[in-house]
Amino acid sequence: MHELTVGTRKSKLALIQTEKVINMLRKAGVDVPIHIKEIETDGDKKLDIPLPSLGGGVFLHDIEAMLMEGTIDFAVHSLKDAPPVLPDGLHMASIPEREDVRDAYLANNHVPLMDLKPDAVIGTCSVRRAAQLWHMRPDIQTKPIRGPIDSRMEQMQRGDYDAIILAVSGIKRLGRGLDLITAYLSPDTFVPAIGQAALAIECRKDDYKLNQLLRRINDEESETAVQTERAFLRFFPEPDTDPVAGYAVVQHGTITLTGLVTSVDGREQIRQTVTGTDPFDVARDMFQKLSASGAADIIEQAKRELGRV
Repeated sequence: MHELTVGTRKSKLALIQTEKVINMLRKAGVDVPIHIKEIETDGDKKLDIPLPSLGGGVFLHDIEAMLMEGTIDFAVHSLKDAPPVLPDGLHMASIPEREDVRDAYLANNHVPLMDLKPDAVIGTCSVRRAAQLWHMRPDIQTKPIRGPIDSRMEQMQRGDYDAIILAVSGIKRLGRGLDLITAYLSPDTFVPAIGQAALAIECRKDDYKLNQLLRRINDEESETAVQTERAFLRFFPEPDTDPVAGYAVVQHGTITLTGLVTSVDGREQIRQTVTGTDPFDVARDMFQKLSASGAADIIEQAKRELGRV
């Protein structure tokens, strides 16, 4: 193995994350040259379309095509962008240690969420985030926002939005905007997206030598946590669009999974917590617990409201 090529999106954050992975590999003793190939994905091109309308995996398809044809050797993704089922022949070879899983609330003049004026506008493209915001403040508005993290912060600061919601992990990795955070939203009350704050290193299953190198920077607890979350998501009929959230924490071999199913307007929410030691068993138990509480009815209603049935 004389050199490697890693594929990534062209955004500033994606490149920072890829450089972080390369540095981790260097520290783990991987000394072959690693070249970065910047890839403009379909999701990067269609900034005028809300993310939920583009479907799952919109930031991965172009990169995965290059993986399968051998143009690149591996890829670095934000795991929350990855659909729960990957193309045949590809897999997540490594999950480095996860960053801060929380969402951040950023507001002009640091106005607290509960003090925003009625009809204040919060920028988010996420059904999950919007529903949880409306659950807390049914009198505010949400408005789609797209583009890189720094661009979203600039849109807020120039007055296009009163506030925005961003992942804390992205702000920390970018190294800009920490001073704009008004509140860190607890994952126990504002449930994150599946895989949020985790990086995923994807490669071909049959590239055995590369898989061994990538496993050097795998974090077992982070891997178990996201395996649990993604297994939970796979139980849903349309995992890319169903209004579902969840995050898992692993401590001393015990997995604690928090799951949420929400109506679009946030008025109906089912939240449950399950513990166990096997990712699949915990995920299945969570799905069954939510189903017994009426999750299917909420999801069907959400699909009608979003025009997906």
